[in-house]
Amino acid sequence: MEKLKKIIVSVSNDLTYDQRMQRHCKILSEAGYQVCIVGRKRSNSLPLKNEIFEQQRLNCFFEKGKLFYIEFNARLLLYLLFKPCDILLSVDFDTLLPNTIVAKLRRGKLVFDAHEYFTEVPELFQRKFVKHVWNTIGNLCVPKVDLAYTVSSSLADIFTKQHGIPFSSIMNVPPLQKNSNHVSKNENKIILYQGALNVGRGIEELIVAMKQVNGVLWIAGEGDLSKQLRDLVELEKLNHKVIFLGFVLPENLPELTLEADICCNLLVPNGLSYYYSLANKFFDYIQAGKPQICANLPEYEKINSQFEVAILCKADPTEIAISLNKLLNDHLLYEKLKNNCFKASQVYNLQHESQKLINLFATI
Repeated sequence: MEKLKKIIVSVSNDLTYDQRMQRHCKILSEAGYQVCIVGRKRSNSLPLKNEIFEQQRLNCFFEKGKLFYIEFNARLLLYLLFKPCDILLSVDFDTLLPNTIVAKLRRGKLVFDAHEYFTEVPELFQRKFVKHVWNTIGNLCVPKVDLAYTVSSSLADIFTKQHGIPFSSIMNVPPLQKNSNHVSKNENKIILYQGALNVGRGIEELIVAMKQVNGVLWIAGEGDLSKQLRDLVELEKLNHKVIFLGFVLPENLPELTLEADICCNLLVPNGLSYYYSLANKFFDYIQAGKPQICANLPEYEKINSQFEVAILCKADPTEIAISLNKLLNDHLLYEKLKNNCFKASQVYNLQHESQKLINLFATI
């Protein structure tokens, strides 16, 4: 009997909330690989749920900043050195160096998954020295990988030119869901934002826009701006219109999304990472059949021109309010976008993307 190939997947985040890698590990496991994913353990990490793949967490003294990245990379290097495998899968630049070192020492296969334009995220793109450090690691390591892919065709083209090796695209899409006619029981119209509460997500602008919108905003997630956003709600006296739901487990998000009337995916394109964004929430909303207001950025424009599922707008309070009110008041438009969500869901789903992933790994 042929021995199963073992893949070790490395991420720097908490495994519980990494939907992309949870899905990919399951796909590869079901395709016949022996998969182990290793990430970080935070002080508030939830217990891991049983999966068909192995999961490991590394304990770190530091939880953020350069000391965290130095410590995590050192711990990851030691972990990988003593864990034999056939394929090392590195996710983003912050796990790439230890994976490259171990792959070269063992003469093993190295795969790179770029979740984003790492050095162009809002937290990094203006920090010249830190950006230089990560770019140096990327320029040194990426050309040595055996297989590379990212989340969109635009980023795949950019990375292919930048690093001189071919990048494929595997989009962040959820499984195909049955067409739902779920009717919300909420008295008020519900507007939903789900995701990290970080810089550049348009959340501040969305909160301010609610002063002009007859509905209630649900915010599902936490992040660097958690306190600042709650303070903003207090300042604008919007406690009756904005509700913070805190962290919501990925498996509970689909049910929550069904309760919403309109969903939001707004970005301030500070840095190329957000400019070329193609977020998983965009597709989550489509699968739930929910019209959305969305950033007017290239990847979203491309899909919206194919299937009109959103009103595209800038992350500006006035534009957001106009877009939300249009969807709330124009019932014909709302139904049109809702029906288009169903059409788009048949194309943009995990069943299609999973076969692309399996085919890529079959080449190494």
